Amino acid sequence: MNTYELIASLKIKEIYGKLPEKIESIHHDSRQSEPNSLFACLRGFTVDGHDYYLEAIKNGASIIVAEEKLEMDLNENALIVVKDSQKALAILSSKFYGYPSQHMTVFGVTGTNGKTTVTTLIKNLLQKNNCEVALSGTNGFDFDNEISPSNNTTCDVLTNQKMLHKAYKQGIENMIMEVSSHGLIQGRLWGIDFDIVTFTNLTQDHLDFHNTMDQYGNTKSLLFSQLGNDLSQQKVAVLNKDESWYEAYNSMTPFEVISYALYSEADFKAVDITYYEDETHFTLLSPEGKYFIQTKLLGEFNVYNILAAIASVYANGDHSVADLARTVKDIEQVNGRMQKLEVEVPISVYIDYAHTPDAIEKSISSVFPFKQNRVIFVAGTGGDRDALKRPIMAEKASAADYVILTVNDPRFEDPSSILYDMEKGMRHDNYEMIPDRKEAIMQAIDISEPGDIIIIAGKGQEDYQIIEDKKYPHNDMEIALEKCMAKFHFKV
Repeated sequence: MNTYELIASLKIKEIYGKLPEKIESIHHDSRQSEPNSLFACLRGFTVDGHDYYLEAIKNGASIIVAEEKLEMDLNENALIVVKDSQKALAILSSKFYGYPSQHMTVFGVTGTNGKTTVTTLIKNLLQKNNCEVALSGTNGFDFDNEISPSNNTTCDVLTNQKMLHKAYKQGIENMIMEVSSHGLIQGRLWGIDFDIVTFTNLTQDHLDFHNTMDQYGNTKSLLFSQLGNDLSQQKVAVLNKDESWYEAYNSMTPFEVISYALYSEADFKAVDITYYEDETHFTLLSPEGKYFIQTKLLGEFNVYNILAAIASVYANGDHSVADLARTVKDIEQVNGRMQKLEVEVPISVYIDYAHTPDAIEKSISSVFPFKQNRVIFVAGTGGDRDALKRPIMAEKASAADYVILTVNDPRFEDPSSILYDMEKGMRHDNYEMIPDRKEAIMQAIDISEPGDIIIIAGKGQEDYQIIEDKKYPHNDMEIALEKCMAKFHFKV
């Protein structure tokens, strides 16, 4: 791209040295810099890109964007000094990639729990109705079922623009994105023109980062205010009316709001809900009438997730409620979200991502309607993260008959310290603490009896465990399957 055309989008800047005529790529990782590229120095929590600009130049970067004047050979390279490198990168990368989100329908889903399930449901509803779809979230980048990993639920601003550009060039018309509070407050979503934004719920999580629930809730509101004020565009906010933040988020946008609920009057409402061990049935009340819903997803929280997904796709305007209601029946369980282990054994084993107090409570309550014997719950949480929620998680886990407290990702924290924090919240004595997660899962199956339900919570579909700063292979589903095979003597 022509360099002068690109940097013309920055109004306040200081230019040192001679600018090259063209820029062929943009980077914020010095290791990825290449000839004829622009490198933006970003200040992070642990790393400052200003410390790596010389490495970027060594790798071929011809332009450096920074927040201070740096020592460099201005005869060989150019320096652009700006007030905010993160904002500059958002502006430059959006222009460089041609503002791809403006040419697509972009869905954004935020909330404490349910983001992955709702985005996956939206994806499936669209795909099963003959739409091309890409998805970005906890499970990585999914380009029409071709998946590549990502480091965060919500990627950085440059990666987002690259991803949107790739999807658009492949002819994908719908982009679905999980939107985290970290991503919102750190500006990772800048430059993305959302069309339909959806709110699931707000419960305690990330208070080590946000400090208070009010700050956490207000951060989530950024997604709705970022819809803008251009009412010539058709944009929609989809909100959970059973949540206390409904009115606040409703006031954040001038665009139409579509509501969904189980207990409040709403545009999309579920009634006559019946829970089974392998599926859920309910009647959907919608703007287009009543429809019977049959789904393989389990529990009340998944009824909310289905309502959110149907309302979001309906908001796009291209699909009838009748078509969406029929489609739900064919959607499989979401990996790692109350996913039942499909084995012929006298116990039921579920793998769930529940790692917040609210999610744990809902996970356990979802199996009570078909409980025959005991509920054994494996509760895990991570190190170097929100310690305030640990005893509350254990308190919620106490609803189970037997609890095994363990660790998801210890990182640099002593696992025993994590477990002692959790133990403070236990409300009965039927529990044990096993810091090694694999041992904890195996113990849950070892002590199980016919008719027991085991929920292994905390990591869901993740196939790794973080110890210090490294990822090691770990898969709850595989461990549970192997242990069931050994205990009950069956072969897959």
